[in-house]
Amino acid sequence: MAIITVNPENPQGRLINRVVEILEKGGVIAYPTDTQYGLGCDLAQKKAIEKIYRLKKRSLKTPFSVICADLTHIAEYARVSNYAYRTLKRLLPGPFTFVLPGSRQMPQIMLSKRHECGIRVPDHPIAMALVAALGRPLINTSAHLPEEPTPNSAQEVADLFGGQLDAVIDGGPVPGQPSTLVSLIDDDPRILRQGLGEFSG
Repeated sequence: MAIITVNPENPQGRLINRVVEILEKGGVIAYPTDTQYGLGCDLAQKKAIEKIYRLKKRSLKTPFSVICADLTHIAEYARVSNYAYRTLKRLLPGPFTFVLPGSRQMPQIMLSKRHECGIRVPDHPIAMALVAALGRPLINTSAHLPEEPTPNSAQEVADLFGGQLDAVIDGGPVPGQPSTLVSLIDDDPRILRQGLGEFSG
């Protein structure tokens, strides 16, 4: 497993491309966001997604969220109403995960029973550079395990998951708190988890 140190304010393109090559080959990585370090892989790599479920000891019935590059990207993978569009435009990028109806582009493994999915656009240059270079959404779930303290540095993530990851991007410390999870289903905003983001409908 490689620990790759990337400038969190101005990510080096050659290092981002190196990580994208790992993702395109089905690799699983850890990377910083504006809330926590996340575990992720290329949305197109089903075996890598399944590996993250195993690493997290998580049921397939509880899908992960994904990171998209922008509102246009979100609209490919989720159905966005006019209300949802205005809300996303106002609050993203930022420390939120929004639950939206999934589109046909979203793999079945990423959808809940109700065909809903979680979408993030974090305010973090490294996460955004990865998604832009990959050209597809990046799986996003916090890089911690139940009953373990939440790591807020790359080294703590590496210590927790050992050699099970293909790369850990060290982008410095992160807040170590979750995003605020908001459902926008049926244009009825509901806060499902209060985190770093302050939501007002």
